[in-house]
Parts: sequence; C-alpha cells; structure tokens
Amino acid sequence: MAAAARPVSPDEGGPEMDSDSAPIFRAAHDAVARHVTDRYRITVEVVELAAPFKGDLDGERIVIGARTDPEERLFLVAHLFGHTVQWNVSAAARRLGMSLPVNPDDRQLDALDAYEREACGYSQQALHDAGVVGVDQWLADYSACDLAFLRHVYTTGERPAFRRFWRPGQPLIEPVPIPPFTPLCWRRRLQGIVL
Repeated sequence: MAAAARPVSPDEGGPEMDSDSAPIFRAAHDAVARHVTDRYRITVEVVELAAPFKGDLDGERIVIGARTDPEERLFLVAHLFGHTVQWNVSAAARRLGMSLPVNPDDRQLDALDAYEREACGYSQQALHDAGVVGVDQWLADYSACDLAFLRHVYTTGERPAFRRFWRPGQPLIEPVPIPPFTPLCWRRRLQGIVL
C-alpha cells in the first residue's frame, strides 16, 4: 500500500493530526495489521481499555484501545508488533517489557531506551514489508516523542500531554530485519500496558 500523501506532522499542520491525514493513517494501520496477521499469525484487535492505557500485547496478540485515533493506531500496531518480536526472541526483552519501572536509575533507563529503539527498528521493517511508504519521517518523529514521553513518566510519575515532547526532524529509524519466531502467549490477561 503506497500512501497517497504523506501524513502531516505537527510542525506542518498544528499539534494534532489533521483531517486529511486520517484516511492515510487508517489505510496504513490496516495494511500493517493485515501483514502481521497474515505473515506472523499475530492477532490484532481494537478493544475498550481503561484510561490511561492505549494498547497491550501478550506475545501472540496485540490490542489497541478503541478510543485511539488513526495516527495512534498506526503507531501502536507497528510498535507493539516490534515488542511482540522482542518478546518471542528474547527472554531478557520480555522481562523488561513486562516490568513497569518505578524510579529507574540511569542503567535501567538506558536498557529501556535500547528496548524501545529495537522495537522501533522492527516497526520500521514491518511498515516497509506491509508496503507502507512515505511515513518514515513521521515514524521517527512519533517514536522519539514516545521515548521522551516514557522517560518523563518513568522518572517523574507525571503524564503530561504526549505532543509536548514532539520534535520534528528526528533521525530516521534504520529498519531491523525481523527474525523468524513463533508467536507464543506470555501473559494471561491483557489490561493495558502502553500509556
């Protein structure tokens, strides 16, 4: 699926997604969800989640909050797929992903950064493999915003507006080839882990 037009970044069209971009994000989300379902047998569902959670995963299933907009849904399906890959190929990544850091020290923050960045590489690969083009800069900017937001939440306990951390023009993400894996369920209950 080739994007008909590039999604509008906040620096170009204000702090939120503009209405012209919604169909692009929706089509890209659908393409990635189909790809990860067909190629990797990962179930993708949109469900009601308690606030402030927006998504969750268990190793063989990705859930996305029903109250998310098309832009958030695209990021979540791609990014949670990246974490799904990690959980199925690395016990250490799985343990890290299942933890909720409280007052992490610098070493823990560095490990979380590496974990998130690796997931971003898998996300970028999944977008390309699904035929989604024209959103690489958007993914880099959104991923950097997500990482800055998470660092803030982990170190302060505060949850400010997500877009407060948006900085356009972030370095592009290098796609990471997706290793062979068999999806397995690593958690019994999905209730929301993504803020």
